[in-house]
Amino acid sequence: MAERAKQPRVNDFVVKFANVNGSGSASANGMFARAIIRMGVPVAARNIFPSNIQGLPTWYEVRITEAGHLGRRGGVDLMVAMNPQTWDRDLAEIETGGVLFYDSTKPMPPTRFRDDITVVGVPLTALCNARYELPRERQLFKNIVYVGALAALLGIETSAVQELISEDFAGRQRLIDANFEALQMGYDYVGQNLKPLALQVRRADKVGDRIYVEGNAAAALGAVYGGATVCAWYPITPSTSLAEAFTGYCQDLRTDPETGQARYAILQAEDEIASIGVVVGAGWNGARAFTATSGPGVSLMTEFIGLSYFAEIPAVIFDVQRGGPSTGMPTRTQQADLIGAAYAGHGDTKHPMLLPADPGECFEMGALAFDLADRLQTTIFVMLDLDIGMNEWLTAPFQWDDARTLDRGKVMTHDELEAGRDFGRYLDVDGDGIPYRTYPGVHPTRGAYFTRGTSRNPYARYSEEGSVYVDNMQRLLRKFETAKAIVPAPVVRKAKRKTTDGVIYFGSTTGAMHEALEALEGQGRHLDALRVRGFPFADEVLEFIAAHARVFVVEQNRDAQLRTLIMNEGGVDPAKLVPVLHYDGTPITARFISGQIAQLMAIGSVIEAAE
Repeated sequence: MAERAKQPRVNDFVVKFANVNGSGSASANGMFARAIIRMGVPVAARNIFPSNIQGLPTWYEVRITEAGHLGRRGGVDLMVAMNPQTWDRDLAEIETGGVLFYDSTKPMPPTRFRDDITVVGVPLTALCNARYELPRERQLFKNIVYVGALAALLGIETSAVQELISEDFAGRQRLIDANFEALQMGYDYVGQNLKPLALQVRRADKVGDRIYVEGNAAAALGAVYGGATVCAWYPITPSTSLAEAFTGYCQDLRTDPETGQARYAILQAEDEIASIGVVVGAGWNGARAFTATSGPGVSLMTEFIGLSYFAEIPAVIFDVQRGGPSTGMPTRTQQADLIGAAYAGHGDTKHPMLLPADPGECFEMGALAFDLADRLQTTIFVMLDLDIGMNEWLTAPFQWDDARTLDRGKVMTHDELEAGRDFGRYLDVDGDGIPYRTYPGVHPTRGAYFTRGTSRNPYARYSEEGSVYVDNMQRLLRKFETAKAIVPAPVVRKAKRKTTDGVIYFGSTTGAMHEALEALEGQGRHLDALRVRGFPFADEVLEFIAAHARVFVVEQNRDAQLRTLIMNEGGVDPAKLVPVLHYDGTPITARFISGQIAQLMAIGSVIEAAE
């Protein structure tokens, strides 16, 4: 086995925990990551877990990165191997010169290890068996013991871990004391029997005022700030925690302090169809309403989504994407609902989508979605994924302008109706495709109309005339064209040198993409980059493509859905858009992106030279 490197590697390495689901490891692993943040060192953590409750393998990856990279790097420097089922797989994942940490209670033959890594054994089970009598205690405290051992090996301050234990178990002193003891047990064993590793965590000042939060919680808080008062939902991984977070925020922020009355309505419906039905009904009545779901839920909701589109009723859907199709991989991440959301419903439909890259944008777009739904009078999709939604990310504190008011769009008032203003529910008065609407009961004799999912004329009267139908469908296209200017604009990142190559990406790919661009630049490969943040695509997206000879499109699905949308909506030559696809259910890595693009650029250079 390899000798430990003499040169320390400080605040720049990847630790991966391999555990059994249901073993109680999640809280200990999360505490490990948060303790490093308490030392002022940024981390990027990813939880990769199975869809069962107990027994199957689960992994938790912590990237310690003083440089502040938010995406996965790829590769593992220290594997904490706590699951015999995945031993061979976990061992193979360790980088050459890396470290294997394992429970050495039972001796293992040298053939179970590798010669090019450092092996560190701590008899975790033996230590716990000697101290604890109950099997459950032995299992749970074993996790804290290995956190203590890792703290000693890596230079993590035990005071940072103790602070977190005290906070997590506030008011339960016996639990605090017991966890302190388990932590010290692991720390002392290393101090008495082992030496620190070359991988080290040292206190820094690189976290600043950033907060550590899940995207689902951020989106839920955005919905509160965006004026949402109605949530109807049905449980589905990975979106359930969004609705639960909204419930908690409403209890704190939407409850009358004097009467205790709830100023919100939250309904766990009998299924996804009922959920979206409640949302559309509430939107018709003037409330700001949403549902949270994932791909299978969107599939069930499509008829009501089509009604929202055609009857022009505001609604918001938070789609926290996961691996599909069908049940697919419910606890794995993908960006595979783009086409399904963009064109949800039968017939000709198009729906705006917002594409947040991190929890900060989940908050921002979570609030913005309700303004857009009211302005455009349609369903707005906010497209998260499991990686953003269910993992904690370091992000800047959320910003909110207290002077900001809700934009309810074109709503005709009682006074305007009383003054005799002409009201046609589907009449395009301003040429932007967006008609005026009224709230129910706004006037005793004027402003009423019949809401229907069938064809009608501009005054909402039933009509089967072909020309009337075509005019209405063309107006809906004009409205979609208007949406281009009000959905979030793309972000362009110029290369340091002039280049004919570009790359387009979106969402949770962003962190890994930024690091990949730095790596490619170090190889002398320069690309301009554009991050898409909204659909329909702004003119800048097509202008960016036109300005480059070749554009890579990086996304996390099999069928290149973003690329397909760009071709379909922009009439772009498919040969110009080169797909870079990652869809194994794990969050994309910087190494994957840079490796794929470098390979494709090299192939292109060979072809050009041959020509």
